[in-house]
Amino acid sequence: MPDLPELGFLAHSASLPWLLGAAVLLSLGAILVLAGLTALFGLHPLRFVSRTLLGLLLISLGILEGTITVGIQGYRSLAREELAARIAVRPYGPQQFAATLRFPDGRMATYPISGDEIYVDARILKWHALANLLGLSTAYELDRVGGRFRAIEQERAAPRTLHPLGQQKPLDLFDLRKRYAFLAPFFDAEYGSAAFVPVNEPAELELRVSTTGLLFRPAPASKTVEKWLN
Repeated sequence: MPDLPELGFLAHSASLPWLLGAAVLLSLGAILVLAGLTALFGLHPLRFVSRTLLGLLLISLGILEGTITVGIQGYRSLAREELAARIAVRPYGPQQFAATLRFPDGRMATYPISGDEIYVDARILKWHALANLLGLSTAYELDRVGGRFRAIEQERAAPRTLHPLGQQKPLDLFDLRKRYAFLAPFFDAEYGSAAFVPVNEPAELELRVSTTGLLFRPAPASKTVEKWLN
């Protein structure tokens, strides 16, 4: 199984063909539009209409492909159950613990958390068959990590600790899907998923994600998070 930094490299490199494809479509579209204008000046109206329409179609497809590629930055392809992060939890006081996460792109971050349990949620995008034919598969992005109290009264009254995990991006498909109806044919579903486990003692965990959602598992001894904490 690839290590976490290798998974991050694969995720970034996978978007490059899409960006190149969008650039090719935009370039061909622009060339056809220019050819259409040349035909218009040469008094060839049929060539003008056909070339311009085809050029505008290619430009539209290029913009759509570029929008989807930029909007899905930060999301990771999901074809089966995959490792989303390795987490080390270390209690340092009553209902207080530190959680150190290592992500597939190699980033590491430590968060102070209050609660009896560690809580992580994510956003998951599922595509229709049309988008699958274009090479898009189910994708996910971790959204937040925080604490969860077992007692409802304490959950309501105690200060909440939540930390963002999603990366800043110029476009987000989650938001674009809500704003633009033309994207509906590409999406099967977009939904949130969450998982939480008790934190009673120091532990190493694997946060995994599948097409049905998030889940925690104890980290196998050979993959203990202690190796990359030291």
